[in-house]
Amino acid sequence: MTGGGVDLKPAQADAEGGSLILGDEALILPAYVPPKARSLLEPHRLFLMAVFALLVFCAIWFMRWDWLPKYALRLVAGIWQTLLMLFSTAIVGFLFAVPIGLVQVTGPRLLAWPAKIFCTVIRGTPLLLQLWLLYYGLGSIFAQYPEIRSSFLWPYLRQAWPYGFAALTISFAAYEAEVMRGAFAGVPRGELEAARAFGMGRFTMFRRIWLPRAIHRALPTLNGETVLQLKSTPLVATITVIDVYAVVSRIRQDTYLTYEPLLLLALIYICLTGGLVAAFRFFERRIPTRRA
Repeated sequence: MTGGGVDLKPAQADAEGGSLILGDEALILPAYVPPKARSLLEPHRLFLMAVFALLVFCAIWFMRWDWLPKYALRLVAGIWQTLLMLFSTAIVGFLFAVPIGLVQVTGPRLLAWPAKIFCTVIRGTPLLLQLWLLYYGLGSIFAQYPEIRSSFLWPYLRQAWPYGFAALTISFAAYEAEVMRGAFAGVPRGELEAARAFGMGRFTMFRRIWLPRAIHRALPTLNGETVLQLKSTPLVATITVIDVYAVVSRIRQDTYLTYEPLLLLALIYICLTGGLVAAFRFFERRIPTRRA
């Protein structure tokens, strides 16, 4: 088709040669080259590593660490308690988050509205407030009933860790339910329709298509939420649960030291966070993705 002496032939793409043909002329487009991985030997990174090594050397040489062997076993026990609280609450909270996020997408409204109210209330109030309401509020109510004190549950309800476990689990479930709601809603409808076309039932489609794709989409956010959950575990020390933060606080009281125990605590949390991030990145790489 021509107009005003100008050839308006449709554009054609040469996939093999990487060129775009406009009319009678070919516009050569450069082939896509993925960016190279940045090296650790870059000058600014070498400078930062040197500064970090200098700080570590100064901390080891000029500060007091003679107390460390005395409290080593307590620190190990505190780290174990922290990891136990982290993984147990994250796993159970995620199991609650999946149905809570799902009903907000699929309904019915009779379940969707309570799920939305639950997420709004829990996300809108501080975790420390929730923890104290459970421990000082609900715990004191339980103690007022002789039937509860004489039951087999009382040896557990009189301790602090069930309330810390409940508060962290509820908080993680509320935050992750919102993440899963967006992940479920973001799965392409075509994939679900293709599963129905293959004759899959609802449960089979959910188990094999919808849930795995939603988890894949939510995995980076789940990584961040798990790291935040790790940083929330020190709150249980306020209700006498002996985690690593509580152990470090006791060390500060016994030794009258401030910086050394806190620097050690920071190093412990940095190592734990690095391990979590590395584990999630490993799983992200294991999940097959469609590449161009």
